[in-house]
Parts: sequence; structure tokens; C-alpha cells
Amino acid sequence: MAAESSEQSRGFVFATSAYLIWGLILPAFMKLLGSVPPLEIVAHRIVWAVPFAAAILWWLGGLSNLGPIFRSPRTLLLASVTACIISLNWGVYVYAIVTDRTLHAALGYYINPLVNVMMGAIFLGERPTRWQSVAIALAALAVAVLTVQAGGLPWISLVLAFSFGTYGLLRKILPIGPTEGFFVEVVLLSVPCLAFIAWTLAEGTSHFAGNAAEAWLLVCAGPLTAIPLILFAAGAKRLDYSTIGILQYIAPTALFFTAVFAFGEPFSLWQGVAFGLIWVAVAIYVWSLVSGARARRRQRAMTAAAETCPS
Repeated sequence: MAAESSEQSRGFVFATSAYLIWGLILPAFMKLLGSVPPLEIVAHRIVWAVPFAAAILWWLGGLSNLGPIFRSPRTLLLASVTACIISLNWGVYVYAIVTDRTLHAALGYYINPLVNVMMGAIFLGERPTRWQSVAIALAALAVAVLTVQAGGLPWISLVLAFSFGTYGLLRKILPIGPTEGFFVEVVLLSVPCLAFIAWTLAEGTSHFAGNAAEAWLLVCAGPLTAIPLILFAAGAKRLDYSTIGILQYIAPTALFFTAVFAFGEPFSLWQGVAFGLIWVAVAIYVWSLVSGARARRRQRAMTAAAETCPS
């Protein structure tokens, strides 16, 4: 029991650290690269993540698992698809930060868990509870409010939510561990990214060659991409689904406060209405997770008691 509690505590620290990096450190870091085009930032994030991910994989003793992966065309094809999807997510996230649309990114990551529930119902036959359906409806209403107010869909929020939801859905069927999967994805993406970086160098538009401070920041973007993903994988392995479901709201909440109080992004009345609807949806969703976890624990306790009773 003590060992299990210790593992859960470590998992809590790992997962919370990942979400705080995503919500606080990463957006502040990206602001420092505000003069660099988002595509160039993403290219360097991917390229410099490769050696760091390889070092982590070596330290964990997972390099021997790569052979079967790279010999399987089906696995490589699916990993190429997930790599493209996560690179889209990274690119839109960076674009949102450097163009002062961090609130849009926060909204996207608030919506994402509800999108996951919806996609699970559509593609995996997982039926959402009544209250989860209410939460999804409130999130859809929040998007509708922003659409009417802005005269168009909040595309940044929707792309972030649906790309990360699709990525998670496909990673469930990809037969690769989280660390190996991340390494394979960045290796596959590094080929076009290296070509793009070489092109910027040849054209004389590269920020990597033109400014030493920006060059170091671009190099550091690699580890800063890999570290939270690895921390999250370590946390998710040690925590149950309901706990992860609650902790995942740390990142968009941190993003929201960073956008409003650190970056000074304007927060209108209609945005307040939309975020109010989202926060109610989040509260309902979290409550449904907690109550569901309690019901499962009671059921397990009753089953265990029945099995120990003499017949």
C-alpha cells in the first residue's frame, strides 16, 4: 500500500510538472521568440528534440525497441500520420502565442477533453454519461457564442482541440510506448524540418544564423518540447484516468492567467460569457469523473466483500 501511494505521489508530481510547463513556461518561452516565424520555431523544436529524446530513450533502455518499429511499414505509416497531426498542433499553438492569441489556445485546451469524450463515443463506441453530454453541449454553446461575436469560427481553439484529440485517438492504436513513439515521430518529422532549416540558411532568412541569443533559444526549444511529454507519460502511467482528467485542466488555466495577467491580452464581455460556459462544462465533467471513480471503487469493494464471504 505504501509503495502504491508513493508511486501515485510521484505520478502526481510528474503530471503536474508537465501541465505547468505547458501552461506557464512554454508560452513565456515562445514570447521570447516572437520575432521568429512560427514555422521556423516548430522546425527547430522538432530537430533539437531528436538528440534529447534519443538520450532519454537510451537512459531508459528503450533503444532496442526501435528495430521492430522501423521495420514495420504499417507502424511507420501510422506514426507518420500522428507526427503530422502533432506538428500541426505545435504549429498552431506557437502561432497563437506569438500573435497574441493565447486566450484562443487556452480555450482550445479547455475544450479538448470534451472533444475526446465525443470522439470516443463516435469512433470507439464509448458512451458518454448524461452529465458528460451536458458538458459537451455547453462547450459547443461557448464556441457558438464566440463564433457569433467574432463573425467566424474560433479556428485556433478548434484546431488545437481536434488535432490533439485525433492525435490521442490514433496513439491508442499505435503499438508503440510513449517515449519510443515520441522519438519515432520527431525522427520522421526531422527530415522535412532539416530541409526547411537548410532552405532558410540558403536564403539568408534564418534567425538561427543571424542572432546568437535566438539560436540558443531555438536549440532549447527541443528539450522544452520533449521534457513535458516525457513527464506526462510517466505521470499517466502511475495515475488513474479520473485523476489525469482533473489535472489536465492545470495547463489551460495557467494559459488563461498568463494571457490575461502576464501578456495583457484583452478579455471582452463575450469572451467572459464563453469562458463562463466552458468553466461550468469543466466543473460538470470533473464532477462526472470523480463520481464515476467513487462508484467504481464502491463496486470493487462490494465485489471483494462478496468474494470473501463464505458461501
